[in-house]
Amino acid sequence: MRLVMNEPVERMDRPYARRWWALLVLCLSLLIIVMANTALTVAAPDMTQDLGLSSADLQWVIDGYTVPYAALMLLLGAIGDKYSRRGALVLGLVVFGGGAIAGSLVDSSTGVIAARAVMGVGAALIMPATLSLLAATFPRAERAKAITLWTATAGLAIAAGPLVAGALLQHHGWSSTFLINVPIAFVAIIGTFVLVPPSRAAHHNRIDYVGGLLSVVWIGSLVYMIIEGPHFGWGVKAVTAAVAAGVGLVLFIGWELRHPRPVLDVRRFAHRRFAGSNLAVALFFLAVFGAFYYLTQHLQFVLGYDALDTGVRMLPLAGAVFVGSALTGYLTPRIGMKITVTAGMVGGTAALALLTRVDAASSYGDFVLPLVILGLAIGLALSPCTDAIMGAFPESELGVGGAVNDTSLELGGSLGIAILGSVLAGSYSSHLSDATTGSKLPASALSQAQDSVGAGYAVAQGIGDKARQLGEQAAQAGNTEQAAQLKAQSDQLAHGARQMADAVGSAFADSVAHTSLVGAVVLGVGTVLVGVLLPRKEAAVREVEQEQEQEQEQEQEQEQEQEQEQKQKQKQEQQEEQAQQEEERKQEEKLVDSEAR
Repeated sequence: MRLVMNEPVERMDRPYARRWWALLVLCLSLLIIVMANTALTVAAPDMTQDLGLSSADLQWVIDGYTVPYAALMLLLGAIGDKYSRRGALVLGLVVFGGGAIAGSLVDSSTGVIAARAVMGVGAALIMPATLSLLAATFPRAERAKAITLWTATAGLAIAAGPLVAGALLQHHGWSSTFLINVPIAFVAIIGTFVLVPPSRAAHHNRIDYVGGLLSVVWIGSLVYMIIEGPHFGWGVKAVTAAVAAGVGLVLFIGWELRHPRPVLDVRRFAHRRFAGSNLAVALFFLAVFGAFYYLTQHLQFVLGYDALDTGVRMLPLAGAVFVGSALTGYLTPRIGMKITVTAGMVGGTAALALLTRVDAASSYGDFVLPLVILGLAIGLALSPCTDAIMGAFPESELGVGGAVNDTSLELGGSLGIAILGSVLAGSYSSHLSDATTGSKLPASALSQAQDSVGAGYAVAQGIGDKARQLGEQAAQAGNTEQAAQLKAQSDQLAHGARQMADAVGSAFADSVAHTSLVGAVVLGVGTVLVGVLLPRKEAAVREVEQEQEQEQEQEQEQEQEQEQEQKQKQKQEQQEEQAQQEEERKQEEKLVDSEAR
């Protein structure tokens, strides 16, 4: 048995024997790039304290990963198709691991943000490569099952990130949440060379770099606007990014419609199955990432769980994802993706609707059922959508297909955190203001507490610390009257600290309920749109057949073009050879003439 797998999958005359082991490597690669975001949510408090991060710094530590990740996937997916999908995966793992090492060594907000951006570039190489290699390695009959396991891994990573980070933070600093990626990336690199066969497009024309760069501009600007505007206000930066995104999108669509071999044929969005699947992926991750954003905060700050306990309590979601994935693997071939995807989105809407019942008296038990339903919904809906998106692309564009799926995922996740995060912040600030009306809390302290739930509890803790200091002074006071005054002030402040903590918890619980209602409405409206867009099973079959016919026509056209290019090349070589022979003949004649003279 060869140590390194060098036979390209395109040259195999039968399905690759170790393809399920290859899938394990691809899922491992996917796992670390999804966990890189979710793990940071529980490491953020330690990073903030150690590096002195402002709220703006922390936001960009999180989102510095997202911007290059989302912006570069389409172009890098096309490059991987042309040159080497396995090479793109290995390079991405190297870049990702290098960024993780750098992130563990820096001691400033700028350094961490830069390291996260490097990791985002690596993720932009890894994510589309995993899907394209999966689609290239598995025969069509097994592809849906493999994609189901791939999407289940993504769901597992969402819940596993906080668990792994929490376990590390029990005995190590926040830098360990970066370093844990390095050995996993190393194992994935070795596994890639040993188990994953090389793959690239059999027929691929020159890359549409102009279209690729335009995609980088409009997607990057859009994600930047989504992050900057809601969190930091609609100033010059956010407005400029919005204009750049709009202009870039128009130019991108215009260029792609006119280009003979576009990096992404935007006409595919006219197909209901393709458009509906992308919309479903984006909306689902809008809901999932948004809910995950505020649920982890509620578990940590309001219910008082540490990082590890928070991760453990997200496990019902991960387990339910696998159950939902098993269900969709059985049901979708029998009843069609329209029903399973719509049912999954209805389930996601129901899960968010259940979270509207959260209040100050809610315990963890009130979150278990919504987490289970949300996990089942993810597993039920996402893998059919991913399978449909990948099935819309010919074998020569599998990397682009993976990039389109993953870009929809990232845009949805960014929108979820931005939109639902903004609703959460506004609702929390308003509820806290109402809850503290009539109190003697200084305006500056209220303003600080309204910044975030963590800041609110910090204000309450500060009041409690002041109460304890006065209590200690009262115990040491020599004058009985002074001691009584200090004791009264201490008791009053202690009571105020408890009231403040209760007000913060109540305000945040109410904001979770309000934000969940907004999320449920958004996902519910989206469910109706997706249900209308997705064709029925019979129509979907016809649409798939049409797409396959178009793929075959495109491949035939590419083969004809390559044959013509080959013929032209051979003709040119023959002409050059004839010209060279003619030149040699003339030189020989000159030599004979000179000798005759």
